Amino acid sequence: MKNYELLTVFKPSLDSEELDKEVEKISGDVKSFKGSVNSVDKMGRKKLAYDVQSYRDGYFTVMSVSVPAEKVADLKRNLKLNENIIRFMFMEEAKQAETV
Repeated sequence: MKNYELLTVFKPSLDSEELDKEVEKISGDVKSFKGSVNSVDKMGRKKLAYDVQSYRDGYFTVMSVSVPAEKVADLKRNLKLNENIIRFMFMEEAKQAETV
């Protein structure tokens, strides 16, 4: 399994309970694909650099997840189908360089 970082921007109209449910839903999707969630960082509501789907701000979360490589496409499809997500970025975590 590879480690990935998932940055998600949720609609600003969500309250804190709905946001927690959405994060749990994504965590459940990761676990259903035989992966694991290593950490979750809720960064809060931030202004976007430009309007996205007519929204000027959104709730940002960063999740560190481990997922089998063959399940990444399925996870991305589930994220695209979630109507409360404005944008997401899914990238492989960089390995730490060893110093001698």
